[in-house]
Amino acid sequence: WNREKDVGGEFRLEYRSDQKWWIFKPFLTAAATNHRMSFLGMGVLVDIYLGRRLVLTPSFAPTWWRGETEQLDLGYPLEFRSQMELAYRFNDRSRLGVAISHYSNASIGDTNPGTETLSVYYSIPLNVLFPPD
Repeated sequence: WNREKDVGGEFRLEYRSDQKWWIFKPFLTAAATNHRMSFLGMGVLVDIYLGRRLVLTPSFAPTWWRGETEQLDLGYPLEFRSQMELAYRFNDRSRLGVAISHYSNASIGDTNPGTETLSVYYSIPLNVLFPPD
């Protein structure tokens, strides 16, 4: 909280499996920022249904980070992303939501400045994009 804030954009693509391991679902994530940084990772998420339409989704993913800039050096190539998402679920199972994420190296690097992201999400099931024949 005591460092200068930098504003930027993050663009993310995720694959969220419908398979479950107990209550956890695996996912893959790839993100890039307008500051030429990128993140690649895989993790787990949990969908918590708050009624029929609202879904709260906490998630956690170890990610590989690259792209140190003058504005931000995250201190180590391994970064952990924790995220909380709240979304509205439509009839076709697509979702529109907002999420807040925190990236941190958990102090395994020389420095651990971390960074936060506020995102607007739209997710769509693959069978809606590519209907079975």
